[in-house]
Amino acid sequence: MPINGRRVTLACSLVLAALSAAIAVAASTATTASGRTGASATDLTRLPLGDGHTSTTSAKRGWIYTCDSGNPGGGGAFKDGPWIDTADGTFNEKAKVSVQGSVRWSSAQVSFTRLASGQIKVTGNDLPTNRTTGTFPIASSDPAYAYDRNPNSIAAQTVSLTLPKPAAASKVGCLSGGPIGIALNGVEIFDGLDALHRDAVAHETQDACAGHPQQQSAYHYHSDPVCLWSKDSSTKASGLFGYAYDGYPIFGPRGTGGRFVTNAQLDVCHGTTSTVTLNGKRVRMYHYVATLEYPYTLGCFHGTSVATGGHG
Repeated sequence: MPINGRRVTLACSLVLAALSAAIAVAASTATTASGRTGASATDLTRLPLGDGHTSTTSAKRGWIYTCDSGNPGGGGAFKDGPWIDTADGTFNEKAKVSVQGSVRWSSAQVSFTRLASGQIKVTGNDLPTNRTTGTFPIASSDPAYAYDRNPNSIAAQTVSLTLPKPAAASKVGCLSGGPIGIALNGVEIFDGLDALHRDAVAHETQDACAGHPQQQSAYHYHSDPVCLWSKDSSTKASGLFGYAYDGYPIFGPRGTGGRFVTNAQLDVCHGTTSTVTLNGKRVRMYHYVATLEYPYTLGCFHGTSVATGGHG
């Protein structure tokens, strides 16, 4: 019996379409670097929980190499919100409650001055120059109060430091909590842990731009907030988010073609070497990437840091 070429072509097309769909589903639900099979590295509704993914002895991809074992008596959320699914090892960032309020800081300031030596002089006061914050301390009438009763207020800090010219250290460095970098809008970036060494982005409640203050009233981020990149092109690589305190730049979550970068594409410090746009020039260099999934910004220091601190 003769074979109908049109039917064969149609059948092949259907098979290829089904195969492509299966691959797409598999990619979105594949085991991430965290090891959670129900999690997705790029789906904000089922991000992998980072709890337990810390080490005080060595750096691992998708983990945080920390200098200490946390503070059992530290603050933070006292109750898991319904956005956390501990059984599945995931959390829904889109369902997470945010601290209410919209406070604008007219006194916010920051400057980055590139020196001839390749270093960067940074001065500022840790207040966001382009975004509002929530109202802190968290009010008892705020829905976030049912999970996290952050009693700290936001106040200007003194930020004055010189970031080193990026250079790989002889061995990677651990993160001691607290500030590990600074965003271009002047807000300090902390690592992805709270004082109890849990996933801070999942457990702690932050404001609408994913920030909150710690005990010394220093406002900070634990990740690259969605509010800073949500309007960026979905077909192009993200721009510069800020600088780590070892001098290396931190870029936003999108890579080539606008695709979200995952832990699997990065090294143990959450970085990679690729061609990026920095200071108006295309350069090939090592840099960190702020991903949607834990550890969010840095897993360790690739270079030598100039600043340390305590968890917030």
